[in-house]
Amino acid sequence: MGFLSGRSIFYTVFFVILLSEGHFRWVEAQHCVWHGECGESEKVPGKKYNCNYTGPPIPLDRDAYELVTDLCPGYDYGNRSLCCDAAQLRTLKASLQLPYQFLSRCPACYFNLMTLFCELTCSSHQSQFMNATKINGRNVVEVQYYIGQTFANAMYNACKDVQAPSSNVKALSLLCGKDAKDCNATNWIQYMFDINNGQTPFPIIPIFSDAPVSGYTPMNNKTYACTEGLEDGSGPCSCQDCTKACGPKPVPPPVPQPWTIFGVDAMTVIMWISYMAFLLIFMGAVLGAWCYRKRRIMSEYGPIQDSNDPRSLNSDDSDQVNASCGETLGERFENALRILFSSWGSFCVRHPTLVILSSLVLVGASAGGLAYMRITTDPVELWSSPTSQARQEKNYFDSHFGPFFRTVQLIITTPLSTGSVYSPYPAGLDVPFTAILGKDILHQVLDLQLHIEDLVAIYEGQNVTLKDICVAPLAPYNDNCTILSILNYFQNSHSVLDHSIGDEFFVFADYHSHFLYCVSAPASLNDTTLLHDPCLGTFGGPVFPWLALGGYDETNYNNATALVITFPLNNYLNDSVRLGKALAWEKEFIKFMKNFRNPNLTIAFSAERSIEDEINRESNSDISTIVLSYVIMFVYVSLALGHIHSCRRVMVDSKISLGVAGILIVLSSVAASLGIFSYAGIPLTLIVIEVIPFLVLAVGVDNIFIIVQTYQRDERMPQEELHQQIGRILGDIAPSLFLSSFAETLAFFLGALSNMPAVRTFSLFAALAVFIDFLLQISCFVSLLGLDAKRQESNRFDVVCCVTLPEGQETKTDGFFFWFFKKVYAPFILKEWVRPIVVAVFVGMLSFSIAVVNKVEVGLDQKLSMPDDSYVLDYFKSMSKYLHTGAPVYFVVEDGLNYSSTEDQNVVCGGVGCNNNSLVQQVYEASLISNYTTIATTPSSWLDDYFDWVKPQSTCCRYYNTTGAFCNASVVNASCVGCRPMTPSGKERPVGEDFMRFLPMFLSDNPNPKCGKGGHAAYASAVDLYPNNTGVGASYFMSYHTILKESPDFINALKNARTLANSISQVTNHKVFAYSVFYVFYEQYLTIVYDTALNLSLSLAAIFVVTAVLLGFELWLAVIVSITIAMILVNMFGVMWLWDISLNAVSLVNLVMSCGISVEFCSHIVRAFSISMKKNRVERAEEALAHMGSSVFRGITLTKFGGILILALSKSQIFQVFYFRMYLAIILLGATHGLIFLPVLLSYIGPSVNKAKVFAANQRYAGTEKERLLNY
Repeated sequence: MGFLSGRSIFYTVFFVILLSEGHFRWVEAQHCVWHGECGESEKVPGKKYNCNYTGPPIPLDRDAYELVTDLCPGYDYGNRSLCCDAAQLRTLKASLQLPYQFLSRCPACYFNLMTLFCELTCSSHQSQFMNATKINGRNVVEVQYYIGQTFANAMYNACKDVQAPSSNVKALSLLCGKDAKDCNATNWIQYMFDINNGQTPFPIIPIFSDAPVSGYTPMNNKTYACTEGLEDGSGPCSCQDCTKACGPKPVPPPVPQPWTIFGVDAMTVIMWISYMAFLLIFMGAVLGAWCYRKRRIMSEYGPIQDSNDPRSLNSDDSDQVNASCGETLGERFENALRILFSSWGSFCVRHPTLVILSSLVLVGASAGGLAYMRITTDPVELWSSPTSQARQEKNYFDSHFGPFFRTVQLIITTPLSTGSVYSPYPAGLDVPFTAILGKDILHQVLDLQLHIEDLVAIYEGQNVTLKDICVAPLAPYNDNCTILSILNYFQNSHSVLDHSIGDEFFVFADYHSHFLYCVSAPASLNDTTLLHDPCLGTFGGPVFPWLALGGYDETNYNNATALVITFPLNNYLNDSVRLGKALAWEKEFIKFMKNFRNPNLTIAFSAERSIEDEINRESNSDISTIVLSYVIMFVYVSLALGHIHSCRRVMVDSKISLGVAGILIVLSSVAASLGIFSYAGIPLTLIVIEVIPFLVLAVGVDNIFIIVQTYQRDERMPQEELHQQIGRILGDIAPSLFLSSFAETLAFFLGALSNMPAVRTFSLFAALAVFIDFLLQISCFVSLLGLDAKRQESNRFDVVCCVTLPEGQETKTDGFFFWFFKKVYAPFILKEWVRPIVVAVFVGMLSFSIAVVNKVEVGLDQKLSMPDDSYVLDYFKSMSKYLHTGAPVYFVVEDGLNYSSTEDQNVVCGGVGCNNNSLVQQVYEASLISNYTTIATTPSSWLDDYFDWVKPQSTCCRYYNTTGAFCNASVVNASCVGCRPMTPSGKERPVGEDFMRFLPMFLSDNPNPKCGKGGHAAYASAVDLYPNNTGVGASYFMSYHTILKESPDFINALKNARTLANSISQVTNHKVFAYSVFYVFYEQYLTIVYDTALNLSLSLAAIFVVTAVLLGFELWLAVIVSITIAMILVNMFGVMWLWDISLNAVSLVNLVMSCGISVEFCSHIVRAFSISMKKNRVERAEEALAHMGSSVFRGITLTKFGGILILALSKSQIFQVFYFRMYLAIILLGATHGLIFLPVLLSYIGPSVNKAKVFAANQRYAGTEKERLLNY
């Protein structure tokens, strides 16, 4: 009993003690920890300690009521008895300006943050969760702040997604002391309470727990999630600032699967099956026809040639011919052409002086236009049509915001491999630093950077420095040039780079710690290390690490293997003087870099002018190659044109002078074409200069060989004079020349319908040059041929006309090539067993080419445009290897949107209250799937930053109440007042007149420590204001593309950006377009497949029509010609795939040209076939090949082959790929199809002989002894 009584007393006493302790703690909770401000902080100049005070809360002065309502609306009650005074509230407001400016975009986030600081500063029950651990006199110099872990996590979760629009990063990257991805609830609060952040005057030690600790109850006030609205009516945070407020994350569409059959490419399978089916059918038909002929041998022309058959042309009744209406019409048309050209040829031979002088006058007058010749080397003018969408958008951007800046860039690596390891003090994981980030290397790079800044160029006698031409966003207040370099983290100063703090044992902070801080908070004006150095560049803007570093993984910038230094220079639209200065400085920069040597640095560099300079240098260096190529062709033509009958007559029978004259005529036609279009003001391009002589030489030399060799093989009829003979020859062959030349001319003129300037210009110049060449050849060259024939008949030497060879008996012989084609080649190709093999091989080639035609790459690798020894190639390789971010992309809102209305604001902005499908929101969502969209970052939004800047709680927007002029936040002046009242309406977004009243102030405000939202640096050029600032015209919202390496990447980026812009346009009901500097060059590839199909189809259609008409309405022959040329074109695509030649404007020009050259290979043989009188198709094809094959082979194939091989020696990669490879393919495919496949095809499916033509021929030569040799 006694034991029980004693035990009860013990419990009772213990319970009373507990109650009393709880009572005392509860009583203590009614007391403050501090009140008011006392002495100056020893650690943070300009800041004060709070005064130690443990009494009850004190009523707030009335003059601070508005301040407490603004900062801590939850304390706006009764007599407002608090543990803080007005001075503390003002300090709190000043200290939280930057967090407010960046986090108030999300009301829930900012409310939770203010709860944290209001409870700390003013709570009437401070002592419940705060413990003053150090007091020095009246000053509280250290406190412990017990914070609920639940509260801390909720505050962090509400803020972690908030964006900083001007920086394209998350706000916590600027407010947490490290990259947002490394920030969490604990280290964020620790950073804000750390004395090293430059804002906290004394240490505040946060202790996180949801349970009471040491008798203190952690502050665990109510929080709001970012998806919740506040009691004051503020809405939930936007999707951009709160991931939970978004719908499902956008999912990119699935990658289209390749079309396969049984796991094999479908086109390959289909063409293989089709080819096998064709072979079975074709071989079966050949065998069947062979068996049929074995049993019944009869000529298809038997009824025509049988003299006993009344339908025969050999019948006794010469008036009878069973010709159809179409055949008769064709014969009459051809006869009219024959008479016309015969008369003209005779005239030219009889009046050579008149014809030659007239030709010279006309050519001279036309070529006189070369005095007005302009050569376009501007890539924009060369590849982009003035009416194209990209060109119009570029012009719109340039006219409203100024042209995109010029770029001078260095990519620096080091051959050194030894890095270093940084060990943070006092604790932390070791951080490896690569060799390029070693301090010695950085000092050497800084020396280089400073040398570049000091470069002086001379332009028209004036010195030009970098400051004269660079982009300086804060000018005139700050004229420092924008230099995107990590050395700007160290203010481009050797002393700042060497700045370190430590003792003889440890280094507490140095460039390592500053670098790690700055890459996570590049816009910071004060790092959190003991250095307290700024990260913001000397030009007043941040240097984002993804722009200044390369070769790192994810965001581990300390692993970077390359430094990227970029000097943006101003570009000028219509100011040739300032543009000239920029070009002069760039030239000096290139010269300096070419001569710079440092064994520890490997530097790839480029200036804006570099590509154009290298293309020009390449063109100049290739002149010798091109000239050598043409010289070889000229020499060949001059020597091969003659037909030497014997060694004795070498100098008489040679045609060197005639060959040279013929080549001069070809070049004259080119000069005349260039001159005529120069008169018209149409500029030339390098493609025109390099390609057209090749094309016209192919066409012209072919015609020369046909004319001369036909004359050489012809026998003069009895009583026929020379002018009549040449006239007759011209009457026979000129229709064929006219057919090929006119078909090519029309095909090229139709090619001029292309939207691509390079293709259009080439087509125009080529069409006219080919036609002028034809006119000169049937006039001037025929006159020259007549003169040369008279010389030869007089036995006078070629070249040395005054020397005469004595008469002698000579036997006329056939030339070797004519003999070879007639006696060996043609009979062999048309043998019974050879023809099926030829068809099988060529159809196999066609099947293969069709199977791969859709696999030809589209685009132009920019590396190919550079010479092999160009420094720009190293830059391209380094750019592809090291860079992580692509070009800026601007979403341009065209003039007409009313930004002063809430409705129109909501379709653009990305903050609270904005539409979920607004412009900023859609670009943000696109950046979430950057691997698909190629949009790398959240867009910078001047509108959202302006809304934050103008809020009355911010100190950013102020003006002098005396003058109304803008007052910067850093100015201390009693006359500076806030722009908007601290009223509910004043806290809303500005609309109407208010919107435009303060916007110009925002765009002129430079960022500073008290206001990081000033828009001058980031947005000065992003908003095009109306005159007198009456409204907003066009504006842009900038993001970045992901790194783009190959042509397909650029094309895909353009397509996706336009798709996104179209979606935004539909939502906003207003025109929005995407613009980046490379769009104007890559737009052509969006439609190049269609353009290629259209150009080549039009060319084929023109060839078909002209061939059908000029062959005397032989439609089936026109179909055969078109089929053969189409096969050549399709096979060209097969060669392009095999030889890695991409489809672009250059290759399209070559394809159009190949269409024209193919006509030369085909048309002459087809016409010879059409007028042959042999008894069957095989013999007609053999005769056509024998007589025309040698001229075509010598005129085009051999002439071109030597010249093409020389192109392989070019230093230019573009010459090697697009000229040597494609020209070689054009000549080889044209020759094989024209001289092998076409005769075989004609032998199988060529049309029957035109009875009217044969009858007319018999009538024409009746009574003569001449054997008909159809050799025109």
